[in-house]
Amino acid sequence: MEYVSRVPRPPLDGLIDDLYYLAGAPPYPRLTLPPMPGALLIVNLGAPFRIRAGADIETAEYADGCVVTTPTRAFEFGYPPRTRSVGVHVKAWGLAPFLPMPAAELCDRPVTIEQVWGRRAVAELRDRLATADEPHEMLTLLEEELMRRLCETAGLGLVRYTSSVIAAASGAVAIGDLRVAAGVSSTHLEQRFKELIGVTPKRLARTHRFAATVLAINPAEPIDWGDVAGRAGYFDQAHFGHEFRAFTGLTPTRYIEVRRQFMREHPGHVLDNWPLPAD
Repeated sequence: MEYVSRVPRPPLDGLIDDLYYLAGAPPYPRLTLPPMPGALLIVNLGAPFRIRAGADIETAEYADGCVVTTPTRAFEFGYPPRTRSVGVHVKAWGLAPFLPMPAAELCDRPVTIEQVWGRRAVAELRDRLATADEPHEMLTLLEEELMRRLCETAGLGLVRYTSSVIAAASGAVAIGDLRVAAGVSSTHLEQRFKELIGVTPKRLARTHRFAATVLAINPAEPIDWGDVAGRAGYFDQAHFGHEFRAFTGLTPTRYIEVRRQFMREHPGHVLDNWPLPAD
C-alpha cells in the first residue's frame, strides 16, 4: 500500500496530528482498530468500505467517507480489494470545530461525512480530490477545506489544556486535580468533554493509559504481563486483562498472537502498528 502523510500548518496543527493519503490493497479484508485517544475523518475516493462499531452493532457501508469521534471500543473496518482515500488523524478535541453537533451524539456511532458536511459540499470536495495529480496535492486540498470550515468553539481552550495534561501523563492523572487546576466544577468539565470530545475526562484518561501501555509493548520479544500491568499502574494483572478485553475484545495473550501474525505475514507494512487482522 502507498501511505503519505504530513503535519498540517497552523492553526490546524493544534487540532490535527496529520493528514494522510492511503491507497492500494489492504493486508487483510477486515481490520480491527482498538480505541485510541483521538478521532478520525476519512474522505473515501474508492469503492465503499464497511465499519462495524462493536459486536452488538450491524456493519454499515460508507461510500463517501466517515467521521469517527474518540471511541470507547474497537471498530472493525472492512476494506474493498483496493482502497483509496485521504484522511485526518485528529487529536481528541480536534474534531469539535468541524462538527455541527455535539461530539457525544457520535460516540461509538460513526457517521458518513455527508451527514456532517452535507452531500453537495462533500461531492464537490471528492471531485476536486479525485482530479488532483498526486497525493501531496490531495492533502493540500483537504487542508484548505479544513481551514475553510474551522470555526470558534466555546470551551475548546479548557478541553484542549486538560486533555493535553492527560496525554502528557499517559492517563495517570487525578481528574479532580485537573478540575481544581482549571478552576471549574466537575460537572462543567465533564459536560465540556462530552460536547467536544464525546467522552468524559476519566474515560479519555483510561484510553490514554491503555494505548500508551500497549504501544510500548514489543510483540517480537517475550512479555511479562505482570510487569507490564504494574509499570502501567493497573491494580493487578487481572485488572489489566479486564481493561484489555474491554478495549479490544481480546485477551493480552491473544492480542500478541494476532500482532505477531501481522508482523509475520506482512513484515514492515505501513499499517503494522495499531490495526489487527479481524479474521
